[in-house]
Amino acid sequence: MDDTPMPLILDLVEWVAEKPRPYDEVMEAWRTSCPRLTVWEEAVDRGFVVRRHVAGAGAIVEATHNGRETLAAHGRV
Repeated sequence: MDDTPMPLILDLVEWVAEKPRPYDEVMEAWRTSCPRLTVWEEAVDRGFVVRRHVAGAGAIVEATHNGRETLAAHGRV
């Protein structure tokens, strides 16, 4: 079991679910130097968000189907 609080992971997924975000914006907003608080890594590992390349836009981050289902299951949609 990880130490990252689920509410923080859901906050990230909810923010990205509003609209795809540039990868740099996501890293600026969600990076941390605390090795016990890995919100970004947990969201990716759990399959809630994905980074992909879009021609003309560069790397973007968006919520996955699994991420949106998890938001709904937690009353976040």
